[in-house]
Amino acid sequence: MTESADDEERSFTVTRTIEAPPKRVFEAFLDPDDLAVWAPPPGFEAEVEDVEPEEGGTFRIWLEGSTEETEPHSHPFTGTFQELTKPEKIVFTDESMVEQLGEDARYTATVTFKEVPDGTEVTALFEGIPEFGGVDQATARWDAAFEKLANQVES
Repeated sequence: MTESADDEERSFTVTRTIEAPPKRVFEAFLDPDDLAVWAPPPGFEAEVEDVEPEEGGTFRIWLEGSTEETEPHSHPFTGTFQELTKPEKIVFTDESMVEQLGEDARYTATVTFKEVPDGTEVTALFEGIPEFGGVDQATARWDAAFEKLANQVES
């Protein structure tokens, strides 16, 4: 389920119930092997270059186009972990475009993991989405990522 706020707020929420325990889903956000599978947007592959799973730690994932449409495109997905409360919450910044576009390109994601009868309810609130990419594009990207995340941890 996805909800978008108006463009003035530049935020959206993605929620999904995943048939796996919270600890497993939480760890998939920090494990390089898991991230390489579920983090790339459709049409991309990922090489996880660095993950420092601690508050203040950084991550860097190189996304490389893997289809005819995306092949000429590659870019890093980088950020900093602001909060890690195992297995309940991860707060991170996406700083992928800050160097090119400035501080306004940084946004924050707050991901919570709640145990429910069917597994884990994962809710991600994304705030401060840059205008250049748009909320709709970011929402579609994270909906697809959560679909792959579910497939990765439910197996």
